[in-house]
Amino acid sequence: LCCECGQFHLLLDNHLYNFQDEVDDELICHICLQPLLQPMDTPCGHTYCFKCLENFMQEYNFCPMDRKKLSFQQCHKSSLLVRNLLDKLVVLCPFKAECQQTMQRCELEAHLQNRCPGFKKYKSEKERKKNPISKGKEEPPAKAETNTPKDPEVPSGGSSLVAESSGAAVVSLGTAEPGLVNPAFEETEEGESLIQKTSLVAETTTIEIHREDPEEELGMRIVGGKDTPLGNIVVQEVLRDSVIAADGRIAPGDHILEVNGVNISSVTHCQAVSFLRHPGPVLHLMVLQEKGFSNKTAQQDSTSTNREVIHVTLIKRDRSEPLGIKLIRKTDEAGIFILDLLEGGLAAKNGRLCRNDRVLSINGQDLRQGTPEAAAQIIQTTESRVNFVILRQPGVQLGEPVEDGSTSNSSSSSSNGGSPVHHRRRPDQNHYRRKSNYQKKTVAIKKEPKESLGITIGGGRDNKNKLPIYVTSVQPIGCLFRDGRIKRGDVLLSINGIDLTHLNYYEAVSALKSNAASHSVTLKALEILSLNSTEPSLDIREQGFGWSPLWITWLGLPSYLHFCQDIVLSKGNLESWGFSIVGGFEESKGNQPFFIKTIVPGTPAFRDRKLKCGDEIVAVNGVPAIGMSNSELIPMLKEQRNKVTLTVVSWPGSLV
Repeated sequence: LCCECGQFHLLLDNHLYNFQDEVDDELICHICLQPLLQPMDTPCGHTYCFKCLENFMQEYNFCPMDRKKLSFQQCHKSSLLVRNLLDKLVVLCPFKAECQQTMQRCELEAHLQNRCPGFKKYKSEKERKKNPISKGKEEPPAKAETNTPKDPEVPSGGSSLVAESSGAAVVSLGTAEPGLVNPAFEETEEGESLIQKTSLVAETTTIEIHREDPEEELGMRIVGGKDTPLGNIVVQEVLRDSVIAADGRIAPGDHILEVNGVNISSVTHCQAVSFLRHPGPVLHLMVLQEKGFSNKTAQQDSTSTNREVIHVTLIKRDRSEPLGIKLIRKTDEAGIFILDLLEGGLAAKNGRLCRNDRVLSINGQDLRQGTPEAAAQIIQTTESRVNFVILRQPGVQLGEPVEDGSTSNSSSSSSNGGSPVHHRRRPDQNHYRRKSNYQKKTVAIKKEPKESLGITIGGGRDNKNKLPIYVTSVQPIGCLFRDGRIKRGDVLLSINGIDLTHLNYYEAVSALKSNAASHSVTLKALEILSLNSTEPSLDIREQGFGWSPLWITWLGLPSYLHFCQDIVLSKGNLESWGFSIVGGFEESKGNQPFFIKTIVPGTPAFRDRKLKCGDEIVAVNGVPAIGMSNSELIPMLKEQRNKVTLTVVSWPGSLV
C-alpha cells in the first residue's frame, strides 16, 4: 500500500486518488486518463504526467495526441499556476469506512501519516501480522475472522477493464475458474486478491487518409476477417515511408471497423482487402484503438431518452460455460458496452444481444456506473440464467436466433446506427483449417539447356517471416509459362530432388538456376486452393511493394512448412501479460489454431515488440496448444507468474 496516496499500485506507477468532483478535461492526462501528476508540457501544446510521458517516449518518438515528432528532452514542466490548480483538487480519503474526510490532493499524504484512523489501523494490523504475539489460549476456529482493515474503496467505474467471458481474453493472473477472465484481480503471493484500480480503455476514431496518387498503396498489413477466428480486421504492421506511416494515426493492433462508410466488421478477409485496396484520393476509416490501462473514473450517466430498453435472458448449461461476449468501457460515455459477440458463443447463437448495446444490469445488479470486470464476475458466478437489461440505440436490429447448435449467427452495425450486417455461418463452409486448402503437384518438363524457367520467387528462411519459397510471377517466356501448371503463389518444395523448403532466398535462386541448365526439370510444389470460388481477384495490382500472397493463404499450409519461433515474455507479479487470444477447440468447428487478437499498449507483450496480432500460438512453455479449448489454454497462461515462453508462427499480413 502506497503511504503517499493510500492505494495499491506498482512502485513505478503514478499515485491513485479518489476525486470528489469530476475533474475538468483540460487537467486530464490523455495517456493515463487521470488528473495530471507532475505535469509536463510538449512543444506542440499538450500536457501529460511526467511518468506517463517518460514511459511513452521510451517506445515512441511522437506526441500521443497529434503524432507530431517529439523527444522527451524537448518537454518541460508545466507552469506553477497549473501545478497549483492540480494540487488543490479535492480528494476523498481512501479509507472511507473509517474516515470520511476530504482534503486537497497535496494534503493527503500528511493526512494519512498524521490524522487518518483508517491508515493508522491498517499499519497496526500489518505490524501485528508481521509480529504475532502468542496468547495463552487460541481463539475458537469459529471466531477466527480476519480483522484486516478494508482496502481503500474503489470509485464507481474506477477499475473498469475489458472483461471477456469467452474466446477473446486479456490474459492475466488470479482467476481459478476456467474461462473466467478478470484482469482487475491479480493473485498475490499470500493468495489474497488485490484490486488494481486500472482500466483498459479503447475508443473509436474516424481517420481521413489523403493520397496524391489515388492508386498508391496505403502501406499496412492486415489480418483477420469473419472467415477466421480473429473475426475483426486488425492492423498487423505499418510499413515505413508509406501513406499510413506518414499520416501517423494508425498503429499495429488497431481494428478497422469501416471503410468509406461500409461496415467491414462482418466480412471475409478477402472482401476487406478488396475494400481497402479500392483506389481513391480520400479514404475514410473508422478504427477501434486500444489506449492501454488507465485510471479514469466513469463519467456521469448520460442515458438518452430515445433509446430502447430490452430484457435478454441467456441460459448456461453449467457455471463455467462462457457467453462469448466482449465487454468494454468507452471514454466518452459511462457504463459497459458490448464490443463483440464471438461467433459460436452462447450470446451469438441466442441472437438478441448486439454490438454497442449498453448493459444496464445483470441479474438485477445495477451496472449503469459499473465496470466490465464486475459484469464478468456476475456472469461467471451465475449457475444458469443470466438476465440482461440493455439499452439500445434506435435503428440497431436483432439477429435471428439460431436453433441448431452447430451454427451461429452474429449481427453488427456501424457505430453511426446504420443497418447491421447479418452473417449466418454454415458449419461445413467456414471451418477455419480445411484439408482441401492445398494440393501437391509434380511438374516434369523437357526443355532446352539454355531455356530459362521463367519465374521469379519470394520468401526464404532468411526472410523476416521465415517464409517458404513461393512463386511471385510466371513470365511469358520460359518453359514453365509454356507448360502452364506452375502458377503465381505456388509454394516450391523441390527441384530435381533438391529440397527448397529450408533454404534462404539466395540459396533457392542458386538451386533453381543450376538445375535450369538440365534437359529435364522436375518441380514439386503446393498449390494453395481458393477459399471461396466467388472471391474477387485480388492480385491485379503489382506496383508499390510488390506482389505477395494474402495472409489467409498462408494459414492453410501444412505444419511441416511452418517456421516456429520462441518468444519469452517477462512481467511483474501485478501485471497482465497484455494480449488477448481467440481460437481453440469448439464442438461446432473442431480444432482451430489460437491467434493473438489484441496487444495492449504499455504491457509486457507490447514492450517486447516481437509478438504481433495474427500470430498463431503453437505451444506454451513447450506444451502443444493443438486440441485445447480456449478455457484450457487461458488458465495455463495465467499460471505462469513472471515468465512464459510462447512458441508462435508468424505469417505476414495482407498488404493494402
